[in-house]
Amino acid sequence: MEIDNKKLAVLIDADNSSAALVEPLLEEIAKYGIASVKRIYGDWSSDYLKSWRDVLLPHAIIPVQQFAYTTVNRTGFVGDFFI
Repeated sequence: MEIDNKKLAVLIDADNSSAALVEPLLEEIAKYGIASVKRIYGDWSSDYLKSWRDVLLPHAIIPVQQFAYTTVNRTGFVGDFFI
């Protein structure tokens, strides 16, 4: 597949994803284009997402605060969307 410098947005729901999967995820995405926007959404005031903190800076992933309005489904995925 020809990459052709396609720009891609990577939007991650931190509450429902594993930090251990970031490396393989970004490697797979690189096969299809350039991840020019990398954002991760979650309630960063919680210790629940502590495992993500060491992963963000090396991969230039921008954390976006999304407060948990409920304790059942965590924050859900609400945020920026691109067309």
